[in-house]
Amino acid sequence: MHNLAIALHKKGFEITGSDDVLFEPSVSRLSKNGILPPANGWYPEKITNDLDAVILGMHARVDNPELLKAQELGIKIYSYPEYIYEQSKDKLRVVIGGSHGKTTITSMILHVLQAAKMDFDYMVGAQLEGFETMVKLTHEAPIIVIEGDEYLASPIDRRPKFHLYKANIGVISGIAWDHINVFPTFDNYIEQFKIFIETIQPNGKLIYCKTDEVLNNMIAADDSKVEKTGYALPDYTIENGVTTIINYGKKYPLLIFGEHNLLNMQVAKLVCEDLGINQEDFYNYITTFKGAARRLELLGKSDSANVFKDFAHSPSKLQATVHAVKTQFPDRKLIACIELHTFSSLNKDFLAEYAGCIDEADTAIVFIDKKTFEQKNMEPYPAETVKNAFAKNDLLFFNEPDELLNYLESIKISGSNLLLMSSGNFGGINLLNIAKKLLEN
Repeated sequence: MHNLAIALHKKGFEITGSDDVLFEPSVSRLSKNGILPPANGWYPEKITNDLDAVILGMHARVDNPELLKAQELGIKIYSYPEYIYEQSKDKLRVVIGGSHGKTTITSMILHVLQAAKMDFDYMVGAQLEGFETMVKLTHEAPIIVIEGDEYLASPIDRRPKFHLYKANIGVISGIAWDHINVFPTFDNYIEQFKIFIETIQPNGKLIYCKTDEVLNNMIAADDSKVEKTGYALPDYTIENGVTTIINYGKKYPLLIFGEHNLLNMQVAKLVCEDLGINQEDFYNYITTFKGAARRLELLGKSDSANVFKDFAHSPSKLQATVHAVKTQFPDRKLIACIELHTFSSLNKDFLAEYAGCIDEADTAIVFIDKKTFEQKNMEPYPAETVKNAFAKNDLLFFNEPDELLNYLESIKISGSNLLLMSSGNFGGINLLNIAKKLLEN
């Protein structure tokens, strides 16, 4: 929300806003742009007929006093994705959807477009190196690249966000059940991607991963008139921990690795080709791409060990990330630690979806901060429940941050890689400090 506020402020709008709690980097960025609210909290008196519109964040409640006042006055209320569309309806809209890889694909496209000195707007779900904010909206740019989340648009608009962007070029990276609090069955979840295809505009295009069985079956049954292009893995080699793409005999060493990232790169290439960038230029530009924030982020390394942090939390993401690190460094042991943090991942009925997803790890650790159960008002369960769900009897389980910290600090990391995966914060553990201590020892 603060990124959108800054983008609209820079575009020349008069912007005000409210939140119950403001965190960094929002505070510093809003302050720098002169639009930091003077105090936290909700102020219905700010909502007057002088406003052109109110943009409602997903985490506002339906009984928010400012929202109620706006509804009472009949002021136009937009969800975040609705307003992104409102500001981009005259542009060519590229919308990146899928259960996984959305941020990375979007980031790759933005990296290449910037390297090619093209004029474009964007909305992406992570802070990227070389980009000041996560949202850019201008009058001039003819293109906008949008990360298209399937989660709900707002508390009063229960449509998935990516249905509202009306893509000209749509991407689906893969389908793996998620957000079970909103989509209680897998069929219901798949239906949202079918609807997304229907929202692609006339003469538009869908680019999809043809190696994803669920997605491939869905596309085969789809009778919409949109042009469809599938993609798969490129030719590549791995030598001394470096992945190199081979394209028409030319070699392009990458800073990223993992089959999931190579698939992400292939769809980014197809999008960029549609935007006027040829293959050779794309591969030259992508060799300098370091990855999106918190996606296989290297926290530290030595001659014989690496420590990675990754945003992975759903079963498909865990499996892809574990496989990537194990394949990239086949001669090293892999210690994989996952924090279950989201509502879906903690749900007992969903837990069995994790079966086998971290089997490639030599040492597998699951952490659930017991405070997370309290915060989400969920019934905690014992280590045996987790081990049975993951179908891994030698799995280690921790529910106290201090106990996990003690274990991680005791690891002899030489000849191994440590992979820490979570969309949370491991109970406040400082992962950089852990990496430093392990690698120094």
